Amino acid sequence: MQSDYQIQTLSPMGTLLPGRFQSIKRFSYRITDAEPTHWPLSFRLYKAAFDILLSLLAIPAIVAIALVLFLVNPLLNPGPVFFRQERLGRHFQPFTMWKFRTMTVTSRSTRGAEDGVEQNRITPLGRVLRKMRIDELPNFFNVLRGEMSVIGPRPDSLPHARTYLSGIPHYGYRTLVKPGITGLAQIEAGYAEGTAATARKAHFDHLYVEASCWRLDAWIAWRTAFVVLSGSGAK
Repeated sequence: MQSDYQIQTLSPMGTLLPGRFQSIKRFSYRITDAEPTHWPLSFRLYKAAFDILLSLLAIPAIVAIALVLFLVNPLLNPGPVFFRQERLGRHFQPFTMWKFRTMTVTSRSTRGAEDGVEQNRITPLGRVLRKMRIDELPNFFNVLRGEMSVIGPRPDSLPHARTYLSGIPHYGYRTLVKPGITGLAQIEAGYAEGTAATARKAHFDHLYVEASCWRLDAWIAWRTAFVVLSGSGAK
């Protein structure tokens, strides 16, 4: 996908960084930039090592859960173990994201960019997987493939992303970095449905691009662990 979208250099909502990070310097970029240039080599190495280490640690859990789902799915969640969907990645490039399937199988989803989650399609087992965020674990395969990072803007489905790119001026800014399994928007804005909520989420993604550093990444990881353990915000 080529970038034909104009974006704002600064977020119109101003700073929404958590209080302890208000002092972090923010760096502005153009959508034509290849990557954030304020990332020092130490942060790049830290981020790469964190991605690889966490992904390798997750593989045994993914394999074990996949085997269990292979056995119980015929009774509790008929259909494939995995779900694949095209998402918008870095530099507007589409990629196929992997998840554990939590919904009934359909040949074509009718959910639009303004619609909420198709709750009627979530199976009882799928609801448990979503509540515990287990359905997201296969995302680590995408991290190992270099398509995602553990921490970054959460990627939207390709059709929805195209709608948001047209309707949200600052939405494209998030594509300067790899999409993530979790991110600042997930812990600060929660699950987003529709253009208005996604615009707010995009402001946090915008802030992450401008202020990303190891301190912020570590805080996001800690907050994510708390959210997962508490089971809050799941859809």
